[in-house]
Amino acid sequence: MSLNLISDAWIPVLDQHGARRLIAPWQMADARLSFPDWPRADLNIACLELLIGLVFMADPPADLGDWITRQPPDPDRLRERLAPFAPAFNLLGDGPLFLQDLEKLEGEPNPPDMLFIDSAGANAAKNNADLMVHRARYPSLDLPLAAMALFAFQAHAPAGGAGNRTSMRGGGPLVTLVDPGQGLWSLIWANVPEGTPGKPADLPWTRATRVSDKGAETLPPTKAPSVEAFFGMPRRLRLIGEAAVNGVVQKPWGTNYAFWTHPLTPYYRQKPGTELLPVHPRAGIFGYRHWLGILAEVGQDGLRDLATCLRDWDSRSKETGAAAKVILAGWAMDNMKPRDFTWSVQPMVDLSPEGTDSLRGMIQAAEQAALALRSALEPVLAGGEAREAEREAFYQATEAAFLSHFAALKGGAAVAEAWLADLSAQAMRQFDALALPGLDQRETDRIEAIVKARGYLGAAFKGYGAYGDKIFTALELTKPEKPKKGKAA
Repeated sequence: MSLNLISDAWIPVLDQHGARRLIAPWQMADARLSFPDWPRADLNIACLELLIGLVFMADPPADLGDWITRQPPDPDRLRERLAPFAPAFNLLGDGPLFLQDLEKLEGEPNPPDMLFIDSAGANAAKNNADLMVHRARYPSLDLPLAAMALFAFQAHAPAGGAGNRTSMRGGGPLVTLVDPGQGLWSLIWANVPEGTPGKPADLPWTRATRVSDKGAETLPPTKAPSVEAFFGMPRRLRLIGEAAVNGVVQKPWGTNYAFWTHPLTPYYRQKPGTELLPVHPRAGIFGYRHWLGILAEVGQDGLRDLATCLRDWDSRSKETGAAAKVILAGWAMDNMKPRDFTWSVQPMVDLSPEGTDSLRGMIQAAEQAALALRSALEPVLAGGEAREAEREAFYQATEAAFLSHFAALKGGAAVAEAWLADLSAQAMRQFDALALPGLDQRETDRIEAIVKARGYLGAAFKGYGAYGDKIFTALELTKPEKPKKGKAA
């Protein structure tokens, strides 16, 4: 028994009424479908990447006009365009196998749960160190689940020991997808890059693996984006099984991708002129503090690039008038260890250049306000980690106010002074909640330090001091005159 990932129905999806169906990929072009329905969020985001990659491989829009013309779903056309690729998309059997080494790898099979980022590695299980990651959850995988896990693993592969390469975006990249909110097909089509159809020979598993045991790097082709960007194969793997997958043989030194960019991930540079690096999510809640360089342009310094799909949407939405949100997802990693999985839906930042400047200033002002609060809490909270937790709490507490001001900004309103007031109120409220209870029971020098710290914190929101100067600069507010010597701020 095998599974063909082009012609067989294997992808679980929900329709608009919440009913679950299995579809073949060409059936994604059905206006009645809503969203993938895998048992794990990381498989759902990987499934969306896979479907976008399949459309880009077989039938991408040639240009903006073609993208607009072909918005209505056409399953028959998609079925016809995908059909020639079917021989390269068998999961098991003979010949080229989906995302697996062309060579029949020999060796002791690993349990199939190695395909999940949050599974325990061999050393963790051996040392009984799998506290946050887990062993032996998947002794076998049915074929559809194995196929989806295999794609997610190759697309997001973390560091895995000597010779086991990360994905072309490193371990656990951040994925950003435009979602017009009109069902599965509109989501897929909104993110397909413009280009020309590929061919089966473009898929890396149809040829001998470009091994990297001597440090060889595989550079991107001059044609960009490339089909292989969606179907990278950093790990040398072969699935073992028939009716189900019960083992995975892995050999080291798979393809070592260098200088590739992926259309669904934002990038950054450490300094001008250096290599673009993929953005990775941080552990914790994704909020407005993370917008710059991911949802909104940072500026003209050339250090941050939004994902291609978001930049394409700017012109696509202007032509169609369509609104959208952004899905953000990915594993936050600590080298080989998964820390947290992010899934967030955020608004699309579709502002004028002036509005984007104001938005940037709001976020930068909040950063300085949070730093001012953390600094002021030094005589209250001795531990640096405790003060850092309060900084995180500050961002979460101001999230709703920020989104309200963002909505007003989209309507053309001036929001700088109102945002400053919200930042000030939250910082002082947070400081007082920690500092004032039992203040009279503290030692005299500690009381003096706390009172002084509170004064400096309040002054920052009036434009004084280093933090105040940066807050007012970011918000383009008139700074106060510097007090004369001997007078308090």
